[in-house]
Amino acid sequence: SGTCPNKSLLTNIFKWLDEFICDFIDPPLRPCVDPNHVLSGNFAAVEELPPTACTVVQGSLPPCLNGAYIRNGPNPQFFPRGPYHLFDGDGMLHSIRISGGEAVFCSRFVRTYRYELEREMGSPVILKVFSAFNGLLSSLSRCAVFSGRVLAGEIDPRRGAGVANTSLALFAGKLFALGESDLPYSVKLTPDGDIITLGRHVSFGEAYMTMTAHPKIAADSGEAFAFRHSITHPYLTYFRINPDGIKQPEVPINSLKQAALVHDFAVTENYAVFSDPQIVIKPSEVLRGKPPIGVDLGKVPRLGIIRKYAVDESEMWWVESPGFNMNHAVNAWEEDGGDTVVMVAPNILGVENVLERLDLTQSSMERIEINVKTKKMNRKSICNGNLDFAVINPAYVGKKNRYLYAAIGDPMPKAVGVVKIDLSLSTTVNSGDCTVARHLFPPGCYGGEPFFVPKAAAAEEDDGYLVSYVHDENRNESKFIVMDAKSPNLEIVASVKLPQRVPYGFHGIFVPQCELEKLYDN
Repeated sequence: SGTCPNKSLLTNIFKWLDEFICDFIDPPLRPCVDPNHVLSGNFAAVEELPPTACTVVQGSLPPCLNGAYIRNGPNPQFFPRGPYHLFDGDGMLHSIRISGGEAVFCSRFVRTYRYELEREMGSPVILKVFSAFNGLLSSLSRCAVFSGRVLAGEIDPRRGAGVANTSLALFAGKLFALGESDLPYSVKLTPDGDIITLGRHVSFGEAYMTMTAHPKIAADSGEAFAFRHSITHPYLTYFRINPDGIKQPEVPINSLKQAALVHDFAVTENYAVFSDPQIVIKPSEVLRGKPPIGVDLGKVPRLGIIRKYAVDESEMWWVESPGFNMNHAVNAWEEDGGDTVVMVAPNILGVENVLERLDLTQSSMERIEINVKTKKMNRKSICNGNLDFAVINPAYVGKKNRYLYAAIGDPMPKAVGVVKIDLSLSTTVNSGDCTVARHLFPPGCYGGEPFFVPKAAAAEEDDGYLVSYVHDENRNESKFIVMDAKSPNLEIVASVKLPQRVPYGFHGIFVPQCELEKLYDN
């Protein structure tokens, strides 16, 4: 049509170079980046599915679930020819829209700049953070081809390179799909249950900027607290977004002296708590044939405390936390009149395996207490087992809460069940295991992160339901399940057979009907 012949010639040359690197330069692929291994079983990608009616096969869907449960996760649009890591797949949203006891299921890609560009090009062209760097010669070759594409005008890196595959968040009257290597993408559901990508939300940052996939939303004020980490100084930047969606002035954290994979954080009434883990980012490692993201076991991890409404980092301080590597934060609050910050978070055990051997990685749920006056901390395990992907009643973000619900990893992101933990039992020195309820899925069935949905006019914190997708590997079919969060064994009160399987993924959200209706006009 109007395509420049030279441009199409360049495109073909770059594509041939990509294939040459995969076929002749890449060293043998390690299991963690071998797509035949990573994308096996229910990790394999699925096609998009337009809104499709489902069958309720057990119980009935409670009225408080009128709305939509949506879960994000990686789903590469092309089967990779070269190395591929689980964290690098294109974001796909799997939504179940519930109304009057009936359900409609839909799966759609988040239409990121990367997704649309690669769809148009017919193959992956943007470097993958976790898997592109696989040996010295292949890493440098891929960087050279990528640079050539940028110089040729095929790729505009100012438009972002992320896959928006990690989580969802609802704030400032908008629903976002998020991944920390880019800015959020605004999405919405249509009345018939379809998912539409509205676009990259550029008002949260400038060109090349990113934002965490785990902003904290204050239920009472509607404010969102967030941050971004970077490979250049400042390595960490904290900011908040007011209820109208306007980003407030940034607070650069200059006391973080090295780039680190800061994935999540916690907020209390007055503070924000950051981690400085042993998972570090060293772009120079590419020149040694190694991935830029790695683990530094010689580094002492730290926790950083800053005032939630700080205008600069002058009052920020750090406390060493040997042996504590935080990936996710469940919640945090203040006690003793504000003198103690309490945080609940899973601690990555065997952190050296977190990028290469997820199957060897375990997480221990811990209670961390930080004395704001003495600048000292102590921590302890509050539950036995490999726990992560934990949630609370969303109304209690940043406030003292009693219950959390966590997935039992086998390994993550596959979960063999869900536990309920009573944090009021974790206050004594020898509190031991604080589990008060547990639900294990049948053999061969695996779920993921649960999400808590309160009942209408709920009187107590745990008065509600846990929802999740569960896949039966024996039958190769997926279900949406509803568990009673108050029952002693987290009893399943409803389940819906889905018209297509849902690959194992990451984080989800429930959006009530009243909030969905506000999104229709976006």
